[in-house]
Amino acid sequence: MSTRRRRRPRIGCLSLIAIVGAALLLALAVLLRPRSLPQPTALAVGAPAAAPRTALRSPASFMAIADPRARSIALFREAGRVIQHPRCLNCHPRTDRPTQTDAMRPHMPWVSRGAGEAVLPCATCHHDRNVEAAGVPGNPGWQLAPSEMAWQGQSLGDICRQLIDPARSHMTRAELLDHMATDDLVGWAWHPGGERTPAPGTQAQFGALIDAWLSTGAQCPA
Repeated sequence: MSTRRRRRPRIGCLSLIAIVGAALLLALAVLLRPRSLPQPTALAVGAPAAAPRTALRSPASFMAIADPRARSIALFREAGRVIQHPRCLNCHPRTDRPTQTDAMRPHMPWVSRGAGEAVLPCATCHHDRNVEAAGVPGNPGWQLAPSEMAWQGQSLGDICRQLIDPARSHMTRAELLDHMATDDLVGWAWHPGGERTPAPGTQAQFGALIDAWLSTGAQCPA
């Protein structure tokens, strides 16, 4: 008894192309179908975050401290917010190598305090003003503080005692006040350019604190 083989259905080329084309059109339609935009959500509004205190207190705000010595120390502690700020400490390094940035990283390129032909003067890179395009700070008097006035790693009390010691500060008290209150290089700390954080307050506020501190006996924290 003979059996007939069933013929398998065959799909012609035109039919195959039509199926593939239809599938592509369907996929394209799915991708391009209109979708609803996400609805805007209201931002939660809470109390504003407390801004860091950048202003310096005035000398008058310390008048409630009756003890002159305690008031003098309190005035210097407020001035210390500037003295111990990276804008000042970077040029008062503990070694002969200055530091830079708020993190007080070692200066790059590598430079060191010294004298002689092998030393690269600060003015080679630091000109009379900030160069914003290169991110290099500058001032006509750009230089490191004397090594006797190293502040990094010192307590505020130790820095205070350095300042009032003419053998280390190389200044009389009148010259110290003039340096702090009017020196343009000190004033750079409030106009550092770039993304550098300025010192707290203003140079005028800082000078007023130093003046009041000296007038109350220039007492130092422990």
